[in-house]
Amino acid sequence: MTVRPRLAVAAFALSLAAPFAGAHEAWLLPSSTVLSAPGYVTLDGAVSNQTFHFNYRPMMIRDNLAITAPDGTAVQPEGLTQGKLRTVFDANLAVAGTYRVALTNASVMASWKEGSETKRWRGTHEALAANVPADAAELSVREGVGRIETFITVGSPTPVTPTGLGLEMVSVTHPNDLYVGEAATFGFVIDGKPVADVKVELMAGGMRYRDQLDKITLHTDARGQVTHTWAEPGMYYLKAVIDDRGGRIANAERRLSYVATLEVLPQ
Repeated sequence: MTVRPRLAVAAFALSLAAPFAGAHEAWLLPSSTVLSAPGYVTLDGAVSNQTFHFNYRPMMIRDNLAITAPDGTAVQPEGLTQGKLRTVFDANLAVAGTYRVALTNASVMASWKEGSETKRWRGTHEALAANVPADAAELSVREGVGRIETFITVGSPTPVTPTGLGLEMVSVTHPNDLYVGEAATFGFVIDGKPVADVKVELMAGGMRYRDQLDKITLHTDARGQVTHTWAEPGMYYLKAVIDDRGGRIANAERRLSYVATLEVLPQ
């Protein structure tokens, strides 16, 4: 597949990707999604109540940012700066193919009884066993995994491989090959396996310039896929959230969320 030439192109709570209306959204916004040759891209990360508008606070980026090159190696962000309303960083995309820029937030919350006292703990999956007794009375464990990402292609696109953790989007249509008037199909997986009946919402940027949200709601089919034909060009915010049980922690409740920024180009 080749990309056609373009025309000039609270930590746990945020990981759950709040709904559009009257709530805050967390997102990454690249300066370009397609490059004809290797070069730099600048990305903004923010939390706002209007898609792709800086009006609330910057994205909190610590060790949860991963820029993955087409060969699977890590690219280090450059010039990472956190301002009052946005976080900005550069990425040097030095080879051809598709890069994945992602923020992953994962945490575990547990509560249990010790006599008449309720104990609570929050931390990482890796630290759970050392801090929470497995045989505790009235033990309740809830895990949250949230992923916020975008894709950038240099030259021709290459496949994007899911990490196998939480809710992720897999491309049937490549995420950097989206054009007005053409149908795009995306698959959704949990821990690498297709999942049906996931609610997927799409909304174009620039909502401050229109009276309606113009939100599009889709649900994955038995193969874990949704298909949508784009009516307008521009940047789009995609969100999916689902609750399930199990995963890495047996019988634990789990809230999984996924957010992606996509660009749709004119023909």
